Amino acid sequence: MKKYMIHLNSRRCIACHGCTVHCKVNKNLPVGPILCDISCTPLQKVGGIPKTEITFSACRHCEDPLCVPVCPKDAMIQREDGIVYIDQDKCIGCMACQKACPWEIPVMNPATGKAVKCDLCMDRLDAGLKPACVTKCTTHALQLVTLQTT
Repeated sequence: MKKYMIHLNSRRCIACHGCTVHCKVNKNLPVGPILCDISCTPLQKVGGIPKTEITFSACRHCEDPLCVPVCPKDAMIQREDGIVYIDQDKCIGCMACQKACPWEIPVMNPATGKAVKCDLCMDRLDAGLKPACVTKCTTHALQLVTLQTT
């Protein structure tokens, strides 16, 4: 079985947030909800060398996701390939999924009153394309990785 994940090469990332912008455009999200987070620690000296640390946090599409069984309307779904997504037609915005997620990944879309989260642009994957954040990363710091699981 395939399992997808997005990998950040922090040595290439310049924290421009282009990935966030293109994600929001692709998902037609208003200002506010961020489906992944690029964060940069303040400049500090490590061994006398100036350094910042960039981290990327997005849905991990867990093998056994805690968010799926807690949804009272079965709106949280895990596909055969491991992608966890939210069926917007079923979601009632109760945010039980966010409370169950150890990383509080699902967020509220203020425009719809429903939960949203990274679904790895599964519509694009199904069409043979990469997620919007990966495609539009100007420094090629984000890569879609396909893992083979048993």
